[in-house]
Amino acid sequence: MIRVTVSRSENQITAFKLTGHAESGPYGYDLVCAGVSAVSIGTVNAVLELCLVDLQIEQGAKGGYLHVIVPPSLEPEIMAKVQLLFEGMLVSLKSIELEYSKFIKVEHN
Repeated sequence: MIRVTVSRSENQITAFKLTGHAESGPYGYDLVCAGVSAVSIGTVNAVLELCLVDLQIEQGAKGGYLHVIVPPSLEPEIMAKVQLLFEGMLVSLKSIELEYSKFIKVEHN
């Protein structure tokens, strides 16, 4: 199962962590894994490219682990953009969870 843990401070996303594997299908055909990977990595790339924010990123060498920390000292307008992108990611991950709750769990710290 993929576990998504979202950390917040003052109602803002400060970090998120994805751990585990969905195992909803054979390797290379796991739609839940593919969806979660596309949403999370796409969002991280969007923040890096569009907001020019240097996120702290830690990844597992063989997949199954992604930990992202938002720097705390961003300008308010940049932080607002980062938050919008990460909140959008969270909406997408919760949508996946609604359909595939056996394979993904979204939790808040």
